[in-house]
Amino acid sequence: MNDFNVAAIFSDHMVLQRNKYAAVFGSANDGALVKAQLFDANETKFGENSTIAENGRWLLKLEPQSAQTGCKLVISCGNETKTFSDIAFGEVWLAGGQSNMEFELQNCTEGPSELSDDNAGRNVRFYYTNKIGWKDEHFYEAEKNTCWQTWESPARGSWSAVGYFFAKKLAADLDCVVGVVGCNWGGTSASAWMRREFLECDKDLETYLTEYEEATRGKSVEQQCKEFDDYEIENTKWQEKFAKLWEKQPGVTWDEAEKVLGKNPWPGPKSCKNPYRPCGLYDCMISRIVPYTLKGVLWYQGESDDHKPGSYYKLFRAMVDNWRRDWGDNLLPFVSVQLPVHRYEADPDFKHWCLIREAQAKASATINNVWLTSAFDLGQYSDIHPRAKKELAERMENLARAKVYKLIPSVDACAPELESYLPVFNDVDGGSIVLSFANAPLGFEVRSDEVRFEEYKKMEERQDNTVSDDFTGFEVCGTDGVWYPAEFALGGTDGKLNCIVVKSKQVARPVAARYGWFNYGPVTIYGKNGLPLCPFRTNANEAGGEKTDHAKIQQIMTV
Repeated sequence: MNDFNVAAIFSDHMVLQRNKYAAVFGSANDGALVKAQLFDANETKFGENSTIAENGRWLLKLEPQSAQTGCKLVISCGNETKTFSDIAFGEVWLAGGQSNMEFELQNCTEGPSELSDDNAGRNVRFYYTNKIGWKDEHFYEAEKNTCWQTWESPARGSWSAVGYFFAKKLAADLDCVVGVVGCNWGGTSASAWMRREFLECDKDLETYLTEYEEATRGKSVEQQCKEFDDYEIENTKWQEKFAKLWEKQPGVTWDEAEKVLGKNPWPGPKSCKNPYRPCGLYDCMISRIVPYTLKGVLWYQGESDDHKPGSYYKLFRAMVDNWRRDWGDNLLPFVSVQLPVHRYEADPDFKHWCLIREAQAKASATINNVWLTSAFDLGQYSDIHPRAKKELAERMENLARAKVYKLIPSVDACAPELESYLPVFNDVDGGSIVLSFANAPLGFEVRSDEVRFEEYKKMEERQDNTVSDDFTGFEVCGTDGVWYPAEFALGGTDGKLNCIVVKSKQVARPVAARYGWFNYGPVTIYGKNGLPLCPFRTNANEAGGEKTDHAKIQQIMTV
C-alpha cells in the first residue's frame, strides 16, 4: 500500500515564495521515490527535483523562481500523481497571533466596502490552516478540505483583515501576487504556539506547562475531552443568550450580562482538547505547515499573556527561536505589533499592558530581524478588538518595505522610540530630564486627543482616582519612586529636534521619566512621519511595584 500524500497546504491557487528555494513535503512509505515537476503558463517544464521518503516523510526543494502566475506543480510517487494548477510565485507571509489578527475582513470597519469590490483583492490569496485544536477523527478530514482561496472565493470575508490589507498593499507595491497563511486563534497565549522543549528551557516559561499539568493530573484523555465538550455546549448556549440580550440592551456591560445570564464559562477547563493549552496549536496548526517557504511572519499577540507580563519577553523570544529553527531560517523576519491602548471601562488600570508593550519593544531592539509596528494610538474604548484594521496593516506593510525589502527609508516606517536620556540639574531651573529619540530626526508634533482623554478620566473616576489638570502623558519621579505629571518641551536645549525635555515642579531632582504608562489613555505625541511616540520608561530594569493583575474578562470571541 502506498501512503503517498502531499501536505494540505499545497492546493490549486497556492502561492509559492519567489526567489527562494520552495519546500514541498508530505508523507509516503519509507524508500518511496517522490518526484516534483514545475510547469509555467505555457506548459514548459522549468523546475524539478526528487527525493526518497524516510520515516514516513518526504521533503524536497524546488529551485528559486521569479514572480509569475499560471504555473502547475505535478508531484508523483509510484503510480500516483497529484497535480496543482493556477500556482503563483510571489510573496508569502504567515499571519499569526490571536483575535486581533484573526479578526475577519467582513467584521472590520473597512470590510464592507472592500468586499463589495470584485477586483479589490485580485492579487491576494489566502490559506487558513486547519483550525481544530485537537487531533480527533474530524481533524484529518477537515484538513483535507483546506485550500488556497482567491478573491473569487465566497469565503473571502472570513480572511484576516490585517493579513488581507497588508497583502493588498504589498502586492501593489511589489507588483506580484501575495499569499497569506492564516495561523491564528483568538484568546491564545504565545505558549500555545510553541514546542514543549522551548517552554521547558526556562523556569518562568515552564510554569505554563506545570500549571496545565497540575490541573489535568489524574484525568484520563476521555474525561478531559468530555469536560471540554460539555463546556463547549454550555458556552454556545451562553453566547446565544448573550446575543439576544444584546439585541434588547445594546451596549450592556459584561458585569451586567453575567448578573442576568450567569458567569460565562470561557475559556473552559484546562484539558488536552482545549486549544489554549500550552503547545496545543503548535501541534495542530504550526506543525502542519512547517516548513512551507515564507518571506516572513506578521505577529499580533500578547493580550492573553498579560497575566505574566514579566515573562513575555522571554516567551516571545523563545517562540521566535522555535519557529526559526523549525523553518530552518535563523533570520526569518517577524513584523510584530505593539499592543494599542486598551482597558475595559470598569477595570482598574493594572498597567500590565505597559509591561507587555515594554517587552515587545525590547524584543524588537534585541532580536535580529524582529521589528515593531506602533499601534499605540489605534485602540478602541473598552473594546479589546479595534474594528478599524487597515491603517495598522498598512503601517506593518511600510515597516516590511523598509526593513525586509529595503525599498523605503526606515525613518518613514518606524515610530519614534526612546534612545537615551540624561538628567540635568541646575540651581536656576531645578532638575529636568532630556530624552533623545530614534526615528525622529525632524522632531515631533502634538495632537489633541480629547475624546480619549475624557474616556480616561471617566475610567479613573470609577476607581475613585482624580486625573490631574496638568496631565500630559509624561511623568517623572525622584529617588523616592513616586511619579508626578510632567510638563514637556519639544526639542533639546542644544536645538536637537529629536529631543524632548521633561520636568515637574513637584520633583526637584528627577531621576526617571516615562510616557504613556497606562493601559488606556490619550495619545498626543507623534513624529513628523505621522507615527505615535512609543510608550516607554527610562527605569525599565528597576522594580517599579507595578500591579500584574489582569482583567477578569480578557478575550471574548465575537469575531
